[in-house]
Amino acid sequence: MKEWIRDILIAVAVALLIMQFIKPTIVKEHSMEPTLYENNYIFLSKQQYRFSDIKHGQIVVFHSNLESEDGKEKLLIKRVIAVPGDELEITGGAVYLNGEMLKEDYIKEQYTIGYVGDMMIPEGKVFVMGDNRQNSFDSRNPDVGLVSEDKIIGMAFLRVFPFNQFGLLGRTQEARGGEASSA
Repeated sequence: MKEWIRDILIAVAVALLIMQFIKPTIVKEHSMEPTLYENNYIFLSKQQYRFSDIKHGQIVVFHSNLESEDGKEKLLIKRVIAVPGDELEITGGAVYLNGEMLKEDYIKEQYTIGYVGDMMIPEGKVFVMGDNRQNSFDSRNPDVGLVSEDKIIGMAFLRVFPFNQFGLLGRTQEARGGEASSA
């Protein structure tokens, strides 16, 4: 009997330890298509930014000032486009980072609506956008704006459902200037 109780306590301790590092999340909107779809089940690394800086192309979940229909705080999932020190411009359907047009093979349509003129990203903030640019409430909208790094819950790193799409979610925008990979 004592071994059974010990095994349960160990299992609970391991589960609590894992939950300190990983947060399961369900995608609830269409703004990240074609990368993520509604009802995709993903895992976030909650500790990622304790050990490294936020990087271009990472997919993050963050607290927003928006409210869901039931009055609760709305969490958003978006891709990091610009980090502190970057100069960003959106014009003519294209995104320019530090003067170079980004090649964004991961977006749903190869046109980014909106205009952002020569914005310098300040320390402690990031500029985020959804991959479905025509259907994304993101940093282009003043209600979301630049996201404070301390509002970020974690980085999406693994899709676990649907099972036929199980796998790591890598960064696709590897370098400033937009070299894209299919990682």
